[in-house]
This record gives sequence, structure tokens and C-alpha cells, in this order.
Amino acid sequence: MVCALGAALCYGTATVLQAMAARAAASDSGGPGDARSSEGSGGIPSSRGSDKGSGKGSGKGSGVDAALLWRAVRQWRYLAGLGLDGAGFVLQIVALRSLPIYAVGAALAASLAVTAVVAARLLRTPLTGVEWAAVGVVCAGLAMLGLSAGEEGDETGSTALRYAMLGVAGGILLLGAAAGGLPGRARALALGLGSGFGFGVVEVSVRLIEDLDPATLFTNPATYALLLGGGAAFLLLTSALERGSVTTATAGMVIGETIGPAAVGVVWLGDRTREGLAWLAVLGFAVAVAGALALARFGEAPVEAPVEAEPPGPASP
Repeated sequence: MVCALGAALCYGTATVLQAMAARAAASDSGGPGDARSSEGSGGIPSSRGSDKGSGKGSGKGSGVDAALLWRAVRQWRYLAGLGLDGAGFVLQIVALRSLPIYAVGAALAASLAVTAVVAARLLRTPLTGVEWAAVGVVCAGLAMLGLSAGEEGDETGSTALRYAMLGVAGGILLLGAAAGGLPGRARALALGLGSGFGFGVVEVSVRLIEDLDPATLFTNPATYALLLGGGAAFLLLTSALERGSVTTATAGMVIGETIGPAAVGVVWLGDRTREGLAWLAVLGFAVAVAGALALARFGEAPVEAPVEAEPPGPASP
């Protein structure tokens, strides 16, 4: 569980560091209002690999500003964020090799709580009482999972399951193409769900890759499912955040990357809880995911709170 929580800490902190780097890079560009153009956009990839651009900052409608990205990667905060992303991914893989998928998925969803707390500190973005309560709820849910989660299942998964994951990964791309024609909020929700399914494919595929010998690795359908699912997830999440509500897209992602993979782990990979604590695991999973959904607006680190200028005093006679 320590590795899963470490991955969440890395991902959540990386989001804030990369957001700070993007906003500093936007300010350095000298364009009017650039520092604030990151509200609702961000312009660079964050901890889940999504490009938060909405086209507002670039003026080109693409949501991707290559010049902004180049300026950002020259800043230590952005590079530190990338380093944390890499460390988080390694910790995620280690966690998936030793814990049930349901526990790892819930812990990764908790990265939103990390983003919220770190943003409150570094970006001076105050949390409401409800949001602080949601952070506490996430922590309580993870504590329940830590107490109740057993070891990872001993099932290696069938060949059919490996091909099924590859098929799901391909289907996610089709879902993204179909969702592009939906109206506003429905499109963001569909794309967010699709990205969550993609991240879920990655979680399951890690468990389906048993042998790292090249001859076996490159003939394992799960290897290609992992690559295709991860790429599709990044693409769909980018599109969701460019074209719709951050909160709606992130909520869809959290649901997609937790419930489905958890079910696969329990039904087909033998994930179990400690004896007699299944109820606590179910409760902890539900509580942690619910708390993460309450913090969905932190799927993109919020803009630093502006310092309000004091109103001018009355004119002297």
C-alpha cells in the first residue's frame, strides 16, 4: 500500500508543479493575460499525461502551444514534475504486482486529494470546508483499504482476457471518435470515462504481463493492450479537458479507472480481501472514490488565487 500511496503523492504533486511551470512560462511570453490563460487550460501535460489546453491561450483552437511547452520544459518545476510522473509510474507498477487492483485504483484516484492540498499550499488556492472534508474522507477510505486488502490474486489471467484487454483498448479509440459528436457536458463525461477505461486497461495489463523476457513480452497481447490503452487514455483525457468541463471529465475518469479494473481483478485475477473484511474493503473503496469525485475540480490544478487590489480611496479635495 505504501507504493500505491507514493504513486498518488507523486502524481498529485506533479500536477501542481507542472501547472506552476506552465503559468510561469506563459508569463515569460509577454502576452497580455498569458499568466491567467491557464485557467481552464494549463497548456501542458500534467500528471496523468493530459494536455490541459483549451485553445484559449494559444489562440489557435488546438489547445496545444508548442512554444509554451518549450519554455515550460526549461523550468526546474516542470522537469521535477516529469521526474515525479516517472517515479509515480514505477511505484504504480510495483503496487500492482503486490496489491489487489481495487486498492491501487482507489489510491491513484486519491492523487486528486494530494493535488488539492499541495495547490492550497503552493498556489494559495483555498479549500472550502466541504473540500477539506473530502480530503479527510479519501484518507479514511484508504485507511480502510489498507486494513482490509489482501495480497494480489494468484491468477495469471487467460489468453482470452489478454486479447479482451487489447480489444477494449481499441474500443476506447472508437468511443473517443463517437463521443466527439456529443454536446458539451455529455462529451466531456464520455471522453473522461473513456480515458478512465484506458488507464484501467493499463492497470489490468500490468498484472497480465508475467514474463519480461523479450521473446515472451513482445508476443503477449497484454503488452500491446498496455501501450494502446495508455495512449488512448492520454488522448481522450486531453480532448475531454480541451473541450469540456474539467470537473465532469475528471469525475468520469475516476469512475472509469476504478470500478471496472477492480471487478476484473476480483472476478478473473483472484483479488481478495483479508479474511472476514470484505465489507470493510467495499466500504473503503466506495468512500475513497466518493471523496475523490468530490475533489474532481482538481483534475486540473487551479489558478493561483489573485491578490485583490485595494479600492482607491476618496479623492482629496
